[in-house]
Amino acid sequence: MLSSSISICSSALASTTASYVSPFMLFAKCPTSYITTRTRSSEFGFKCRAKGAGSIEKTKRDSLYIDKHGKFRHFDHKKVSRKKGGFLRGRGWKYGSGFVDGIFPVLTPAAEEIFSFVQKEQDANKVWSSLDNLPPTNTTWDDLISLCVRLRLNKKWDSIILVCEWILERSRYRPDVICYNLLIEAFGQKLDFKKAESTYSELLETRCIPTEDTYALLLKAYSKCGLVAHSEAVFAEMRRNRFPPSTIVYNAYIEGLVKGRNSEQALVVFQRMKRENCEPNADTYTMIINFYGKEKRSYMALEVFKEMQNRKCKPNICAYTALMNAFARDGLCEKAEEIFEQLQEAGHEPDVYAYNALMEAYSRGGYPYGAAEIFSLMQQMGCEPDRASYNIILDAYGRAGLHEGAQAVFDKMKSLHIEPTMKSHMLLVSAYAKQGNMSKCESILHGMRKTGIEPDTFMLNTMLNLYGRLGQFDRMEQLLSAMENGESTPDISTYNILINVYGKAGFFNKMEEIFARLESKNLEADVVTWTSRLGGYSKKKRFSKCLEIFEEMIDSGCYPDGGTAKVLLSSCTSQQQIEQVTSLIRTMHKHS
Repeated sequence: MLSSSISICSSALASTTASYVSPFMLFAKCPTSYITTRTRSSEFGFKCRAKGAGSIEKTKRDSLYIDKHGKFRHFDHKKVSRKKGGFLRGRGWKYGSGFVDGIFPVLTPAAEEIFSFVQKEQDANKVWSSLDNLPPTNTTWDDLISLCVRLRLNKKWDSIILVCEWILERSRYRPDVICYNLLIEAFGQKLDFKKAESTYSELLETRCIPTEDTYALLLKAYSKCGLVAHSEAVFAEMRRNRFPPSTIVYNAYIEGLVKGRNSEQALVVFQRMKRENCEPNADTYTMIINFYGKEKRSYMALEVFKEMQNRKCKPNICAYTALMNAFARDGLCEKAEEIFEQLQEAGHEPDVYAYNALMEAYSRGGYPYGAAEIFSLMQQMGCEPDRASYNIILDAYGRAGLHEGAQAVFDKMKSLHIEPTMKSHMLLVSAYAKQGNMSKCESILHGMRKTGIEPDTFMLNTMLNLYGRLGQFDRMEQLLSAMENGESTPDISTYNILINVYGKAGFFNKMEEIFARLESKNLEADVVTWTSRLGGYSKKKRFSKCLEIFEEMIDSGCYPDGGTAKVLLSSCTSQQQIEQVTSLIRTMHKHS
């Protein structure tokens, strides 16, 4: 709640408004000759007061000027850039950049006040009532669009919806494509594709012309929600309107599919994009490299990077960093370092993300001191580590079983007033769990709860695994019961840990009981579940039972991986059984 009103207009604005109000901007004529503001208390945060001094005298602004050749010329006031007094209407905001006219949206003092108020106030009626008091001028329009773009950068989708709906439904501004585009994106980010769709329909009804940004954002909304058929319909409509899909549109489609976890379809769209002679740009290739990196297929990420270079698409720092991350996930620190050097040779200055990717590579490769050296180098080069940097170093020490080093990094974060996140606590717990230090892990969890941080499922799964390894089955069951009763929702990994623990301990009845419980929890057994179940019987060399479970796994539609084959082979007690399993696996690979 703001204590005083926002000063919206300067004296210069007042004199401009007195002489001219754009009929293109307003539905009705503004009955004011000048607009002033006065500091006063306001229930809703800010207020403007308009004073009328009779009717507006209509005058045509002079658009004549003398050019450098001494000739009279005319110019259109509406097309003058923002720096020259123009306004942001039907243009300015570009999807994908979050910038207005190519520059960061620096807000005016008035816009800053509105920005703060809109973020704090949750009541839509109060926000709209306060916005009603804004003078309907070009400057106000610029302020509103700029603050919406700033809200977009901060991912404040609800606030964007509030402001844009006020503009379209209650203000005196004519409907504008920028507002519709911002609304479509906001609804898409909230996975509300029906409202995104209705916003697009409303755009057409008001006779606004969709831009490529409109189609891109609608595609992204549909694809994030898994509605591939709807996305394809958008493509068809673009072609009907003689609007060939551009790189921006394809990128939005691919990004939506990846975020909607439909990565295979994203690859199909990527190949189609190239077939239709729509040239991928650096952003396109970076998304595909990221996809392969997350799938731990760094060799494919490298192939995409090479294709990018062969097609004369210059890799930017994001593409190099994505490739480094792909190698990092596979623990290939030498490859990651090679790409880091190429990044520098290409003239790019490594940023915090590039250094983090290199540290991650050393961490996952099992070289914690290598990661620490990169961390030190990063600081020497004047690049300030972020929270993720500290988490990576913490993880590097934890993976190597160096819990003292992990604790030192954690304490350093707090001394620098870098608030440890859930992940920071989880990594510290994992470091102590690796050493079997149950009391210290429980102490960290207790400290988290005291500071108001509730452990998530991943953290509690770590504790379940620790209890199981230490044979603390009673504590393990108590924690599972607490999770099932609402402390944190168990996932398939929760039950995989229990199946693995009971199987290794030889408690087959308990293991089968946990496995049978999955259906009632609406969870589907994955390859880890089946392999863990197989592992228990394999340890006791119960080949027939393992073969029975393996066939059950195939019938369920779950495809075995290398770990499954290894466990099945370890259950064999004779050469004949080994040959039987080998033949079975080879047959499966031929038909896969």
